[in-house]
Amino acid sequence: MKTIISMLVLALFLGGCSKTDSKSSGQESVAVLYTCPMHPSVVSDHPGACPICGMTLVKKSAIAAATNAEMESLQRVSLSPMQRILANVATQVVRRTTLHKTISLVGVVATAESHQANVSARFRGRIEKLHVNYTGEIVKKGQPLFELYSPDLVTAQQEFLLALDAKQITESLRDRLSQHFGMTNEQIADLERAHKVQNTVQFNSPISGTVLAKQVQSGQYVDEGTTLYQLADLSKVWINLDVYEKDVRYINVGQLVHISNEAYAEEEFSGRVTFIDPVMNPETRTVRVRTEFSNALGKLKPNMFVKATVSLPIAKTLVVPSSSVLFTGNRSVVWVEVEPNMFEPRDVTVGSGTDEAYEILSGVAEGESVAISGGFLIDSESALRQPTYTNAHAGHNAELKQSHPAEQPSTQSNDKVSDQEVHITVKGGYEPNVIHAKIGVPILLHIYRDEDTKCTREIIFEELNIRRTLPAFKTTSILLTPKEAGEIHFACGMSMVHGKLIVE
Repeated sequence: MKTIISMLVLALFLGGCSKTDSKSSGQESVAVLYTCPMHPSVVSDHPGACPICGMTLVKKSAIAAATNAEMESLQRVSLSPMQRILANVATQVVRRTTLHKTISLVGVVATAESHQANVSARFRGRIEKLHVNYTGEIVKKGQPLFELYSPDLVTAQQEFLLALDAKQITESLRDRLSQHFGMTNEQIADLERAHKVQNTVQFNSPISGTVLAKQVQSGQYVDEGTTLYQLADLSKVWINLDVYEKDVRYINVGQLVHISNEAYAEEEFSGRVTFIDPVMNPETRTVRVRTEFSNALGKLKPNMFVKATVSLPIAKTLVVPSSSVLFTGNRSVVWVEVEPNMFEPRDVTVGSGTDEAYEILSGVAEGESVAISGGFLIDSESALRQPTYTNAHAGHNAELKQSHPAEQPSTQSNDKVSDQEVHITVKGGYEPNVIHAKIGVPILLHIYRDEDTKCTREIIFEELNIRRTLPAFKTTSILLTPKEAGEIHFACGMSMVHGKLIVE
């Protein structure tokens, strides 16, 4: 009996050992390793947390076997109804509609060249009398300006009268008085009637307008061709506007333009485009556009600065609110609600835009719902939950780490986001407004907007297709990696404040 019991115990013991060995053998044959998707250098043979960023380690085999559809699903973010309320996430259906684009410009009032006149001396002589004696005087057409004496004038009149007495008057003598000495038909008729030589010729204003410059004094000797007065009719003025290269295609001759200025802040003036310069300014990358405005009351004065707006409709197109588009530098992203409370990131191609909306050329379809508020929080949540997507979306999330530091996990990583950081203050301008960078080296711009004016609420990097909203009295960070040497210009949304990034 004892022998039987001993044999049973030994059999059970050996069986247990063989199962354990078999299990161990199986584990050795299929070794499971865990890694951090954000830091692939971290590898562990057991589950746990990444020592660098604190993310949950995942099986390497799971990542390797993931299909494109599974990776796509990993990019999605699901929110509970309470999370959605707390994050203030709202959506709007993408519709095809007419987008009204408004271009904001700045310009300078100038005199209309077609309404100017220079009064010059017709012949050498002496100014005997000035009838208009100061700059800024208003004159009427035909009003006397000055009287000019010359011995040659006296001689020419005497010859004319002698020929008249001999009844040998020729048209050449009459033309000489008219064309060379500037006598009017009325003055020549008076000479014939009075039969008396006039020592001076009175010259009248050729237009009604304002004396912009008086360059002569009474008693002064002048040569033929000397400019004496500069006159301009200011009832019509030109305003030259500088239009950026990206907006030139929207400007057409005859287009309506509205302007305002600080002197008459509550008034709006309307005019039209009359000419578009065929040559671009190589320094400012702008094209000068001439507009014409009625100025009967004289409120628009030459050299006055103005703000102008040009509004035009764009044919029906897919439109999303501007708040729904996240600009990351190389990409433009919107979050689409693919299922209730589940959002998916979409790369989109942005066309024309206004302060309120953007034209979408590709990336979303009509009828889909996009997040119009809370998009940054969804994107940040995606970075926290799905680090594999963070790598694909690194440019944008690098900005989020600066804009929302409280939403990022603590890290002791030595990884550098940028080799250079620059702090810019926005207050009436950019300080500094010239920044130096190196090709291929990331540069992180921390932009603090120390004001709440409408002008600087946006910053635009035209060459990089970056447009970012700058909240007042907050810091917004933008990560850039210049690819080519040269200058990258940036400006406010109204193109009144400018700066540049010099890439070497």
